[in-house]
Amino acid sequence: MAVTVEVLRVVDEETVEAFERLLPQLSQSAKRLDRAALAQLVSAESTTVLVARSDGKLVGTLSLVMFPIPSGLRARVEDVVVDDSARGQGIGAALIEEAKSRATAAGARTLDLTSRASRTAANRLYERLGFQPRDSQVYRFSPTS
Repeated sequence: MAVTVEVLRVVDEETVEAFERLLPQLSQSAKRLDRAALAQLVSAESTTVLVARSDGKLVGTLSLVMFPIPSGLRARVEDVVVDDSARGQGIGAALIEEAKSRATAAGARTLDLTSRASRTAANRLYERLGFQPRDSQVYRFSPTS
């Protein structure tokens, strides 16, 4: 099984179908992204959407967000998801390693990600790939609530 990771640059029907399949596996509350919404995401200057393919089929994605702040360039990994049918095959690791390489090459001071405690396999993967838990509180404000 050959796994490739690439930057998503063109949104087509395959992309729309893949995100329709993948996003509910990330979160049951994930909203459907139509072609226009995906195209807007792909064209965002601060975001690099990476996709993983196995035997030609799109089976995983993550978003790498980089942003300058007064303390330097920072990066975050968001919305990592690998298709249920392809888990355990190194796809998540390949996506994360590509994000690490891109953040490092861009000069990011840090690369952060968050993960629910219930995602034990994902958390083991992140630690195996060099991520360390932070002594920090995460706060969220939801303007729509």
